[in-house]
Amino acid sequence: MRIVLDAVTKGRAQRALPETSTSFETGRATLVVAETEQRPTVLGLVASGRMKIDGGSVTIDGRTDAGQLRRRVALVDAPVVSEPSSNVTVTGVVAEELMFAGQAPTPFAAQRWLEGLGLESVASLPIGNVDAPQRIRLLLELAALRKGVDGLVLVAPDRHGGQPAAWWRIAEEFAERGYAVLVIAGHASLTALEAQGAIEGDGALEPVVAAEPALEPAPADDPAAEPVENPDPAEDPAPEADTRQEDAR
Repeated sequence: MRIVLDAVTKGRAQRALPETSTSFETGRATLVVAETEQRPTVLGLVASGRMKIDGGSVTIDGRTDAGQLRRRVALVDAPVVSEPSSNVTVTGVVAEELMFAGQAPTPFAAQRWLEGLGLESVASLPIGNVDAPQRIRLLLELAALRKGVDGLVLVAPDRHGGQPAAWWRIAEEFAERGYAVLVIAGHASLTALEAQGAIEGDGALEPVVAAEPALEPAPADDPAAEPVENPDPAEDPAPEADTRQEDAR
């Protein structure tokens, strides 16, 4: 599977997402840089087929098919859209995701699943208190449980702190397992990974940085930044941007 974003834009004067081109494919991890509060989530929604774009194109295996993209690509930990509520326990998060995956959504089943990953020590913690590497592994593993998921779009893992190399290694592991992985992070993470040699010299991991739009004065009745909107329901009536909907993950 290969997903290509070609010069995609979103919002009036490209405020929500400036022109961005990148691609990710089976067996590889790709880092793309997007910053500000909203752009990482907007880019994640676009890359997973959950938001209509205003310019450019998004294709999966050479075809424009938002429905297939939504079914095959999971949107992981996107702020507001698919991140779990910070006060829900890890066991609760796992139980809910087991239900979406068609498995028994019981505390016992969740505990057994966590034990299989060696994460039983965080079972009773609120997900908001879990260290970044454990949180990211947990949420990626849960997304991978879903039937038909071949791609993972991980949004802003650097917002949880810790060393970028830790979550980048996890992203690489999932790529080695056969997933197409796109990680959306900030310039600071890119700089740290380049300094450690985690990206430089490997074409499969070459970072792509979103271009900055030209600054234009906003109309008096227009907000400074266009808010993240719900995906266009024209092709699929399911509310993909709902944090508790299966397709939003």
